[in-house]
Amino acid sequence: MKEKAVRNVDLSDPSLSEVFRNGQSAARLSAPVMGLGCILHKQVIKGLLYLAIEAAYIVFMIRSGLHNLAMLPGLGSVPQEEVWNEELQVYLYTKGDQSILILLYGLGTILITILFFLIWRASLRSAYRAEMLDLSGRHVPSFTEDLKSLLNENLPFTLMTPPMFFITVLTILPLIFMICMAFTNYSKIDNHLVLFDWVGLRNFATLFDSSSVLGSTFWKVLIWTLIWAFFATFTNYFFGMVLAILINRKDTKIKGFWRFCFVLSCAVPMFVSLLIMRTMLQPEGAVNVMLRNVGLIPAGSSLPFFTNATWARISVIVINIWVGVPYTLLQLTGVLQNIPADLYEAADVDGASKVQQFFSITLPYMFYVTTPYLIATFTANVNNFNVIYLLSGGDPVTNLASTAGDTDLLVTWLYKLTIENQYYNIGAVVGILTFVILAVGSLLTYRNSKSYKEEGGF
Repeated sequence: MKEKAVRNVDLSDPSLSEVFRNGQSAARLSAPVMGLGCILHKQVIKGLLYLAIEAAYIVFMIRSGLHNLAMLPGLGSVPQEEVWNEELQVYLYTKGDQSILILLYGLGTILITILFFLIWRASLRSAYRAEMLDLSGRHVPSFTEDLKSLLNENLPFTLMTPPMFFITVLTILPLIFMICMAFTNYSKIDNHLVLFDWVGLRNFATLFDSSSVLGSTFWKVLIWTLIWAFFATFTNYFFGMVLAILINRKDTKIKGFWRFCFVLSCAVPMFVSLLIMRTMLQPEGAVNVMLRNVGLIPAGSSLPFFTNATWARISVIVINIWVGVPYTLLQLTGVLQNIPADLYEAADVDGASKVQQFFSITLPYMFYVTTPYLIATFTANVNNFNVIYLLSGGDPVTNLASTAGDTDLLVTWLYKLTIENQYYNIGAVVGILTFVILAVGSLLTYRNSKSYKEEGGF
């Protein structure tokens, strides 16, 4: 009866509660001694590997892990000191605490601990499976068979392990590190670049305080970022749609040639095009010189493309249209060619005009299909570092007390805060707020769109 009950136990994905509730002593002893259950049930090599991982983790925690965790709440307190050496007649610097390394090592230790917990849980499950198989008289897989399973039924785990490792090390850890920075005073203010402390939500309060310089700058940059993203997204979409419709008309000849003419600019790297336009629109650039030569502007004067705030903002939006329309043209051409022809035929039978067909068929279908594309484009334009930085560099700067220019976006301002001004804590807050605004806005917009509510409607 016991063997029959063991045979009926589900071994596919046992939980920890099942292991401790249904497991025998060998499986339970695998909790303090990883791999013991596997060793006692004919999986010696696997058990030794689990045991080696546990030993390595214990050694790591004794040598440095516990110290890293103990230093994390305070982020260090011993400053570097300058000491005069009589023998060498020079100043020597004593080794002090470096808060940035303490934070990095502490976060690394936490991630290693989480990884160890996952391996510990896997060792318990493995010991439980081996024990149940052994007690029921079934075959217990050998180490060789386990390795072969990694290329067969467990192939997804094999393929996902390397990318997940690199995502954790190169993406998740830096992201958590950046988020933690937002809750410290890590900046050049009061010389907190070597030793810094946790300050809670103080940085967020500073940024939301419109009476402070940083706070007023944040709201100004945020408003301009949203205005820029709106116009940069929908002007490209509108002009790209107009071109796509004109080229895809039945009466248009040599459609491939016209597409080639507009898409040719995609062959030139965008940063090259932007730098050329920046040079041409300078006070002594080709455009102003040509306008003076033909007498459209007085001699000695120039149009303030990047020296006046309003001109600069209009200039970057217009140039972005020239750079971005070819990509939108390609996207919308595919959408137009997939609109069912019978919809237009039915509209012709009903006597609908071309304008009515556009607003009743073409535009709704295009919005329905391209809503995710519009959301992605809007998000990309909020973070469009290249166009702003390469064209205007965020200029002009009309407020000398501010760290941002009149055309700076949140992303370019973040760059200036961190790279140029070393306000790393405020930069981290800006990064977090940008992510929150985009994530919430994108999710709400998509969930309230017909693309989501009426999936498969067309």
